[in-house]
Amino acid sequence: MGKIVVKKVITRKPGHLYYVDGAGNVCEAVMARGGGKKKKAAKRKPAAKKKPATKKKKK
Repeated sequence: MGKIVVKKVITRKPGHLYYVDGAGNVCEAVMARGGGKKKKAAKRKPAAKKKPATKKKKK
């Protein structure tokens, strides 16, 4: 498990991943997904009103 040596050295950006490489440098990489704002859901059209079922008359 790693140790926290210094806090608040870098300013984090949303959608980026931060890690320490083999040489001990802090690296920044763009994440494949996430970090951005979510899109609003598309508005659906209201469903058409169904006509009430009518019973057929028997002859």
